[in-house]
Amino acid sequence: MTTDAKTLDFTTFRNVINNQLTTTTETRHGINPANTQPNPPVPVSTQDDLDKAVKAAQDAFKGWAKTTFEERRKALHAWADAIDANADGFAKTLTMEQGKPLSQSTVEVGMAGVWIRGLAAIEITDNIIEETEDRKIVQRHIPIGVVGAIVPWNFPVLLAVGKIASATYTGNPIIVKPSPFTPYCDLKLVELATDFFPPGVVQCLSGEESLGPLFTAHPGIQKISFTGSIVTGKRVMAACAKTLKHVTLELGGNDPAIICDDVDIDAIIPKIGILSYLCSSQICMMIKRLYVHENIYDEFLEKLVTFVKTLKVGDGTEADTFFGPVQNQMQYEKAKDLFSSISTENLKAALGGSIENSSGFYIHPTIINNPPDTSRVVKEEPFAPILPVLKWSDEDDVLERANALETGLGSSVWSKDFERATRMADQLQSGVVWVNSHFDVAPNAPFGGHKQSGMGVEWGLDGLLAYCNSQTQWLKKSF
Repeated sequence: MTTDAKTLDFTTFRNVINNQLTTTTETRHGINPANTQPNPPVPVSTQDDLDKAVKAAQDAFKGWAKTTFEERRKALHAWADAIDANADGFAKTLTMEQGKPLSQSTVEVGMAGVWIRGLAAIEITDNIIEETEDRKIVQRHIPIGVVGAIVPWNFPVLLAVGKIASATYTGNPIIVKPSPFTPYCDLKLVELATDFFPPGVVQCLSGEESLGPLFTAHPGIQKISFTGSIVTGKRVMAACAKTLKHVTLELGGNDPAIICDDVDIDAIIPKIGILSYLCSSQICMMIKRLYVHENIYDEFLEKLVTFVKTLKVGDGTEADTFFGPVQNQMQYEKAKDLFSSISTENLKAALGGSIENSSGFYIHPTIINNPPDTSRVVKEEPFAPILPVLKWSDEDDVLERANALETGLGSSVWSKDFERATRMADQLQSGVVWVNSHFDVAPNAPFGGHKQSGMGVEWGLDGLLAYCNSQTQWLKKSF
């Protein structure tokens, strides 16, 4: 790590256009979900701001596309070192704007450097299709152009960094649009990047919800990388079609986890509990439907309830907090609406089941005991700490139930019988499948969804190639 990295000021937040810190006539502010108090003001970017950023990116593209992978890697490593040097400020700011406990914020900020270095370690080589004395046919992977990154509010640091590192490493400039709910860390990540990248290569514009459609409509942006809801993802894709932009969509999930009857219950309960409720379940790849074999169902449910009761609900800055608030008023109201289905559908809560009034957007963990597959808590992605636990007995039947929804992001099978688990895993319809774990991710492993959970992948070699155009060269030595 470099020792002379800039120490960021986490009290003022400005746009980054062409390596200049700028603000706007109108400002707005996010809300701290732990106490509903306003966070510092941030810019409200306009079409003019976006036009300036796109022009700067187009100018920067000419030079940046010609740099070597080694030059780009050097810049990315220096940026990663600087993020690590400011990790404490980033983690506290992330908890302030997102609500997740400081312990989880610290992990996310720590992952940023790992992802930058991991993505920049992947080799992208030309593919020699044919080579004879007279001619050579080569497939090259060349930069696309200006990238627009639309970042969600649940993992604003890691998901912004993944897009920035992927775009810049493959030779593209990028303009980041943070979520209006969580703009603070992203503005600071890009402010820090100005020390290591030429003007126009990495920029960031804060704004209202209306800024996203300006990105997708802009003819000077060649690719959109979007992470967010299925509904918004469809709008992004439709908007990108008008200018035939490249698009990567990482959308919502409703991940099933299948627990076989041979598991060591005591060993996996803490894992299942954590992997169902991290970030108050506001992660697309959390366990959202838990299928437990009927032979162990009662014991498993009882022990899961006992474990989850030990997880503290509170302000993310307090020691030992596991459940912070949900991130925003909109999500809180959606959760309240879903919770109302517990009584209207006569469901049985093994834990929780109601939302108490509080000064922040707090929701205590809830576990629903064997609801019907047709219930809302099974069919809808909650993005709040409410978990349906369902019985199963027949292997083919549970696989059919696990695959029944329109989503297909992640899924997992848990069993001591590895052959059985992998046989079941092979039949799950999702972009990522785990055996005896869930939510394992790595910068060198592609991540994306099937069905309505997305299009294309981020991360890994395939994720990087999504930021490239394929170019086939036919090179003849004579006429």
